[in-house]
Amino acid sequence: MKRYIAEVRHLKVMMTLLKDSSKNIQISAFHIFKVFVANPNKPRDIKVILAKNHEKLLALLHSLSPGKGAEDDQFDEEKELIIKEIERVSRLPNLES
Repeated sequence: MKRYIAEVRHLKVMMTLLKDSSKNIQISAFHIFKVFVANPNKPRDIKVILAKNHEKLLALLHSLSPGKGAEDDQFDEEKELIIKEIERVSRLPNLES
């Protein structure tokens, strides 16, 4: 898994799937996407992609909801943590390509 989440191409796939028309695909993609974002040892390339796309990602994440169910609270907590981490990464210096 460490090798998977170190690859920019995999991150890009998950970011694309976050925009899918299927809510189920969006939610599944979010659960994989959050591993990229939550990784404390993110490669620089991953940070650059997150920083460059932070506005679109934040808008997308704010509108993302799992629907109705018992997992809503946990999902919302995870989503808030991911949003905060994307905001943090977007403020990091020296991420220009």
